[in-house]
Amino acid sequence: MLQAIQTNIHRFLTQGHERSLRAKKNIIKSVFIKGGSVIISLMLIPLTINYVNPTQYGIWLTLSSIITWAALFDMGLGNGLKNKLAEVVALNDTSRAKSYVSSTYAILLIISALLFIVFCLINPYINWARVLNVQAGAYEQLNHLVLIIFAFFCFQFVVGLINTVLYANHAPAKSALMNMIAQLLTLVVIVIVIRYRPGSLIELVIIMAGIPLLVMIAGSIMLFKGSYKLIAPTITDINFKYAKELLTVGGSFFVIQIGALVLYETDNIVITQLFGPKEVTVFNVAYKLFSVILMGFMIVITPFWSAFTEAYVKDDYDWIKSAINNMNRIWLGLSFLSLLLLIISPWLYAMWLGKSISVPFSLSIAMCLYIISIIWQTTHVQLLNGTGKIKLQLYLVISSSIINIPLSIFLGKKIGIAGVTFSNVILIAITGIIFSIQTNKIINKTASGIFNA
Repeated sequence: MLQAIQTNIHRFLTQGHERSLRAKKNIIKSVFIKGGSVIISLMLIPLTINYVNPTQYGIWLTLSSIITWAALFDMGLGNGLKNKLAEVVALNDTSRAKSYVSSTYAILLIISALLFIVFCLINPYINWARVLNVQAGAYEQLNHLVLIIFAFFCFQFVVGLINTVLYANHAPAKSALMNMIAQLLTLVVIVIVIRYRPGSLIELVIIMAGIPLLVMIAGSIMLFKGSYKLIAPTITDINFKYAKELLTVGGSFFVIQIGALVLYETDNIVITQLFGPKEVTVFNVAYKLFSVILMGFMIVITPFWSAFTEAYVKDDYDWIKSAINNMNRIWLGLSFLSLLLLIISPWLYAMWLGKSISVPFSLSIAMCLYIISIIWQTTHVQLLNGTGKIKLQLYLVISSSIINIPLSIFLGKKIGIAGVTFSNVILIAITGIIFSIQTNKIINKTASGIFNA
């Protein structure tokens, strides 16, 4: 029996299309790496909540969501680079690949510097206590705290481009490894700090934001001096004429990013305004538990964006059809696991967090449905992104983002914190069905009009 298992594993890893084999190897590596990341992240939550308190932890989460909005200012360059770099890598055009990478780093560095200067000028005039719905004077130096978070973000805004380079080169497992190392170091430092120092929100921010940044810097240096030396960014290879080309590809992605941020990143803001920052912690605890399923799916789907780009460039529709069918089977299996997780969630919360946080079962139901719907949507969006057929996605995401905030507020007031998530579920389910129709049309070469744009 053991020999039969070994034979099946060997067949799985050695038989099939080269593109599929590459994806399988990345998936297997990522399973072990991201599995470690999930365990570490789950351990971090009760530690960080106990290090400060649920309200302060909610402030950190809400501020992180707000600062994430500044990512919009990359103008879609990151996703533009992902598609263009995947194309030239498929065609073995190393020279152009190096110029794409160098130019994108240079542009993002300029944008990052300008963002920081502008934020330094306007930050003193923002009433962050009101934004976070906390009592004025209860948390001193909020503006200083936000400036620290934004400074870390501006650095990560540029340094994080290494992840895009890895995805475009079909190496998402390396990105996952950097993330796991960052989380492990963060866990170690948090454990040490808890033992020897009193709780401090500023110190928590420096640890949670600073350590991942240092790991990405170290990883970038090692990768660009090693396996990615041929496309490492240099000043001499900066060519701003490629900026227009990258922005043309990334322009639609930029607008989609705006819509996606409104759709996904405003939940913390809505919750803190309706219920206070402590409930942001409750919301994120529920999300963290159910996102274990989503993380598992992302391990599988992440290598396929660039793989779909390569297959589409080479007109390999049979492979695309097979990949989508396999993803749909995986979705069915993960949907069943999500329902199982819902059933045992009250026991898991108690074992994980004790009595420090109480999660309503209605919120767990909403999170379960959210995970099922987002996995369904992401399966089809990944193909649309890889092929560049994103005009319909652009319109739907914009429409959803406009509807989401008032719908979240309405449902939140009617049924509580779970209503905010139910708003996302409704919109994601509707758009997911439409994207699945578009995907089938593209695969069967019957797409026309808005479905082929």
